[in-house]
Amino acid sequence: MQAYLLFIRQHWPLLSFGFISIFWGNFGQSFFISWYGASIQTSLGLSASVYGSLYSAATLGSGLAVMLLGGLIDRVPLQRFAASAGAGLMLACLLMTFSLTIPLLLLALFCLRLCGQGLLPHASHTTMARYFDNHRGKALSLAASGVPLGEILLPLIAVILIGLIGWRGSWLILAASIPLIYLPASLYLLRKASQTTHRPPALEEPSSATPPKGAGRRQVLSDYRFWLALPAVLSAPFVVTGIFIQQGFVLNEKGWDPLWLASCFVVYGITHWCSSLLAGLLVDLFSACRLLPFMLLPLIAAVLALAGLDGLWVAPLFMALLGITIGIAGPVTGALWAEVYGTAKLGSIRSLTSAMMIFSTAASPVLYGAFIDVGVSLARLFIGTALGVGLASFLALFAYRQDRPKPLEP
Repeated sequence: MQAYLLFIRQHWPLLSFGFISIFWGNFGQSFFISWYGASIQTSLGLSASVYGSLYSAATLGSGLAVMLLGGLIDRVPLQRFAASAGAGLMLACLLMTFSLTIPLLLLALFCLRLCGQGLLPHASHTTMARYFDNHRGKALSLAASGVPLGEILLPLIAVILIGLIGWRGSWLILAASIPLIYLPASLYLLRKASQTTHRPPALEEPSSATPPKGAGRRQVLSDYRFWLALPAVLSAPFVVTGIFIQQGFVLNEKGWDPLWLASCFVVYGITHWCSSLLAGLLVDLFSACRLLPFMLLPLIAAVLALAGLDGLWVAPLFMALLGITIGIAGPVTGALWAEVYGTAKLGSIRSLTSAMMIFSTAASPVLYGAFIDVGVSLARLFIGTALGVGLASFLALFAYRQDRPKPLEP
């Protein structure tokens, strides 16, 4: 903890920028939008299947857009990129307020997923990984703390706002928070960071005359190691999203009360936060390359516990293991691409992998649902999941075998 306190004291402006970008990005995360699902369906007269299809379409579209737009962070000033993403999120919140038709709702969900789930966290993670080298793990874990804090605070805020002024009015308040709080705070913090003795490389003006050297998307996609590592990188968001979306099946099979599982989300948030801070230290000590094959062990334990154990006590154990998994995966995968491929074109690479992650989270509920519909039992479903995650971990053993390998050159 002392290492974190000293690190924060030295670099608080840039770390704070990373934190608030991820916190406001929670507006576009599934855990937050889900609190509005019932109200949206009632107001627009949508069935669950139609609403789910709109949400999936918006998610897939945002994944493609992130892949196209994410590389801009390598070519434009960070201040401009962050301000544009923040303005896009404000527009998305306003569209949610006035989404009286299905096309407007689809556009609003697309903008929410693009700017909230996509571009704002992308700006944070890319900046932390690009600027901090020896302390990259700690920087990523501190910035990522905006997610568990959002998981704890934002649902309560949403419920209170919906109760006081309705679901449309609540989105208007959320929209107002961006120009009133996020945009001035982020621009101030970046300006403050640029005034330090050692100017952060992440804040230097990009130069079109001297294109940056370092591996880009073409080199990454042609590197067989990337394809060996990719299943491990995508496993945690794929499995966790599939389980959360299909939690009704889990509740029925286990005989758990929904309120009991909901209360266990506190355990999930706490373990998510604590394991993320620990993982940041471990990344700085051992490197993300060496930790990658082992980061999914808690996930394997979680799904095996779900498949083979019964009783109310299994729920907090299961949620704790999921929280540990997501907490470890953030700093490890966030630092991995910078360690292997350098930081010059990190935004382009991260936007590619972020898009793949978005696609995987859109596909997993459908895949799990298909297995459930054909009558696959809970035990078989999650034993199969454990085998798949174990295979992903095994492949990762042969991906980036050296500690901090030399970045590829174009």
